Amino acid sequence: MEVTMTTEEYKSRTARSYKLILLFAMVSMTMMFAGLTSAFVVSKSRVDWLKDFELPTAFYFSTIVIIGCSVTFHLAKKSIQKDNKSATTTFLFATLALGILFIILQFVGFDQIVQQGYYFTGSESSITTTFLYVVTVVHLIHLAGGLISLLIIIYNHFKQKYNSSQTLGIELGAMYWHFLDFLWIYLFVFLYFFK
Repeated sequence: MEVTMTTEEYKSRTARSYKLILLFAMVSMTMMFAGLTSAFVVSKSRVDWLKDFELPTAFYFSTIVIIGCSVTFHLAKKSIQKDNKSATTTFLFATLALGILFIILQFVGFDQIVQQGYYFTGSESSITTTFLYVVTVVHLIHLAGGLISLLIIIYNHFKQKYNSSQTLGIELGAMYWHFLDFLWIYLFVFLYFFK
């Protein structure tokens, strides 16, 4: 007995498979950041840990910006589901611009830390700022992956690959971007309260 799938069943299975793969990747990344934050907590008991260290103001602004990224990506997904390609384009480019602004603000934050006299490496560095640097740079690397996938989504959008019945690429991008958003908020709150 031969079982045949309709096109809709095939699309549904494919979408579930891709979403499951992305979910496994996000769980893996979560475990990595859990390990880094656990090491941060353990290292906090060191005598050379900075007790009076304050997060740079740029990190506060970058938190607002990355939340904006999630909002615009969500609006892009909703727009393509309504076949509103113009609004989808606007929201995808807004997400890209906000993502780039987030990265710029992270580097401004690094500069603010150095301006306070705290260095990330070398003889004048501290374990506190080195941990902060490692955690935020690893997040930035994951964000770079998100920006690359966003550029691919924008390219595919201009190639007319998305419409109300074909939204998988935008859905996967939005899932990953929301994950990056959640991850940064977790890291920011963690760094704010466990400094």
